[in-house]
Amino acid sequence: MKKILLLIISHAAMLAAGFALGVYLLPILTAQAAPEQAQLDAAAAAASYRGTLRRDLPGSDALHWGEGTVTLSATQVAHSGRLAPGPAYRLYLTPRFVDTGDAFLQVKAQSVAVGFIKSFDGFILPVPAGVDTARYGSLVIWCEAFQRFITSASYR
Repeated sequence: MKKILLLIISHAAMLAAGFALGVYLLPILTAQAAPEQAQLDAAAAAASYRGTLRRDLPGSDALHWGEGTVTLSATQVAHSGRLAPGPAYRLYLTPRFVDTGDAFLQVKAQSVAVGFIKSFDGFILPVPAGVDTARYGSLVIWCEAFQRFITSASYR
């Protein structure tokens, strides 16, 4: 009986470890290629606003972080830098700077979703029609799958 219980526990532990590893690795394996540096440079040159993503925000941690520069124009948001890999990252424009998940949830209803991020080494997202980036002052990268804050930046 002890042997069966030990086998059940060990197999359950391996199943849990495999699942956790899959959740971590799947976004890396399915990520789109990052934009070429020339595309990121062109986006930065056309930008009206610039901000910095930092790893050391209160809501970020060892598994949920971002770093680099974000630039915004009337038509696109570009990021040159790195994000911790994860599933279902979404970029939001927010009315004020927030640096934790709880603070973001307080302003999420007044925020606008720009789009899903599918690359962890830089991205360019089109701004949806009718969205005025000048009406907002900050942006947040949020994990929709796990409702987790990743990072944020003030750009105005």
